[in-house]
Amino acid sequence: MKNTQEIIDEKKIEKILVATARPSKKVVERILARAQKKKGLSLADVGYLINVKDGKLLRKIFAAAGKVKDEIYGERLVLFAPLYLSSYCVNDCAYCGFHARNKAPRKKLAMKEVARQTRILEDMGHKRLLLEFGEHPLMNPIGYVVNVIKTIYRTRSKKGAIRRVNVNIAATSVANYRKLKKAGIGTYQLFQETYHRATYAQLHKGPKASYERQIFAHDNAFAGGIDDVGLGVLFGLYDYRFEVLGLVSHAQYLEKKFGVGPHTLSVPRFQPASSVGIKLPYAVSERELLKIIAVLRLAVPYTGMIISTRERPEVRRQAFRIGISQTSAASRTAPGGYGKTKNLEQFKTADHRSMGEFIRSLLKERYIPSFCTACYRTGRTGKAFMEIAKPGNIHNFCRPNAILTFKEYLEDYADEAIKKEGERVIKSYCAKIPSPRIRQETAVRLLRIENGERDLYF
Repeated sequence: MKNTQEIIDEKKIEKILVATARPSKKVVERILARAQKKKGLSLADVGYLINVKDGKLLRKIFAAAGKVKDEIYGERLVLFAPLYLSSYCVNDCAYCGFHARNKAPRKKLAMKEVARQTRILEDMGHKRLLLEFGEHPLMNPIGYVVNVIKTIYRTRSKKGAIRRVNVNIAATSVANYRKLKKAGIGTYQLFQETYHRATYAQLHKGPKASYERQIFAHDNAFAGGIDDVGLGVLFGLYDYRFEVLGLVSHAQYLEKKFGVGPHTLSVPRFQPASSVGIKLPYAVSERELLKIIAVLRLAVPYTGMIISTRERPEVRRQAFRIGISQTSAASRTAPGGYGKTKNLEQFKTADHRSMGEFIRSLLKERYIPSFCTACYRTGRTGKAFMEIAKPGNIHNFCRPNAILTFKEYLEDYADEAIKKEGERVIKSYCAKIPSPRIRQETAVRLLRIENGERDLYF
């Protein structure tokens, strides 16, 4: 049996949290100065920052995280949509609306329905999807997952197509990860939910109750040829300070073992769902969530960070400033949820804005909504991605590619008000492309998009 202590040493984490319980201003400022070098932080450093309660020190953490985020990811915000395919699940997870004891009717999309949902998302302007499946060996076998991916890639609306599919499925075998890789997935995402073993055992029943299977899933994904993986915690199941150190420890383990840290970190908070009535003693406030995001941005500066529509628009707005670089938009959490449906949801969302409303809010904050998938398609994944992300050189590709994909959105989907404001934002950021050659070529490609060409990228 593999030793989970390689990834998470609970006693070590608990000792760190005790030792760093009273961070002084001097210690915090010294850590923040070190964080500005964008080399990451030790677990002890993370312990001091996550234990900060003083308002003035928290504001300094937020400011430092915002600076690091800006220097690596800049003004772009990558958009995606989750697509739920099946609510059939053999697990009985206490926090999930799909749990096995829930007697509500289940739904699994047939391929015609997958194509219909895909066209709806394409007509909203989406280019990147995250697929979600309950774990059920009979209803959701790997063959079904692969067929869904193939169906999505070959489905075209009049104006758009999905260019990259990321996948969140239960921990599986190396052979099945190879099948996902062959099908052309981007990132394989799986959350540990909680790194605290006793809490994990309490909340899970079914195959997912294996802590070892869950925590070593990413190792198996690497063995199957997938070099972009995403980690996450469902905050609120246990002490968020422990979970943050667990996430960072897991990221450091992957980087040490494979030379590639997580491509993404996700920060969902527990939200209620149909038939989910558990009351957890570790509820995370919105302010604490923002602290979590800022500390993770400083601790693992190169990684993409994801926030979903679980959170209110105002919380999301603040999160974008201090660390988040990817976000879902206009999401639904039920299979067949895009369109009229009363199907079982996995959880409730808190941001119900349409795609247009969300885009308008981003432009007001001077972000570039990005639909870019270029890195996946040019081989800038795994180690190749880390080599340009860690020193902040990702700007050289991401700014022009974000501009080009947003230009497509403006031409194909935007109303006149959004198009007018979007063109102003594009013009301002085109002027900030550092390379004269790329700046000039970006201008040329923008004209080509106006003349009807699509899918241009560096």
